[in-house]
Amino acid sequence: MIIKIPDEFDSKFRFIIVAAERAKQLQNGAPARLSVKSRKASYIAIREVEQQLVPFKILKKKEKEDQEEEETQE
Repeated sequence: MIIKIPDEFDSKFRFIIVAAERAKQLQNGAPARLSVKSRKASYIAIREVEQQLVPFKILKKKEKEDQEEEETQE
């Protein structure tokens, strides 16, 4: 499988992290955002990220701490 990493990603590592998080969502029952022959969550996630169907945001350290704090309060 050849993977085309979109220009919006600053590294291959970030691409894989986003795809892995999306694969977890798919495994937990989230609907796929595109139609492919494969039923494997990892394959679907990679294709979705390639086609920029998965939004992501790079959090700064302060934003991440605030977000984690909010999640623990819920």
